Amino acid sequence: MRPVVLLAALAIAQGASAAAGDPEKGRQVHRVCEQCHGTEPYQPGKAKIKSLAALRRAVVRWGDYYNPALSKQDVDDLVAYLNRDFYRFPEK
Repeated sequence: MRPVVLLAALAIAQGASAAAGDPEKGRQVHRVCEQCHGTEPYQPGKAKIKSLAALRRAVVRWGDYYNPALSKQDVDDLVAYLNRDFYRFPEK
């Protein structure tokens, strides 16, 4: 592989991993959410979210209620936490 192509591939791979959320940071962000509803909405039989994309949309929607709204990194972290600890949707 040519060095330029290899460097480009490494940069893309690093960007993809950097974009992924940190579930431990997401757990910290979730403390604000728990003030209103705890974790009950994520429990089996009560969870209305049916996909990772739907989870992200819901987090973005509810994140807009905060002042200031959740940042993109907060959303990534929160989605990573909720998916790891509750939903377990396959990563794409």
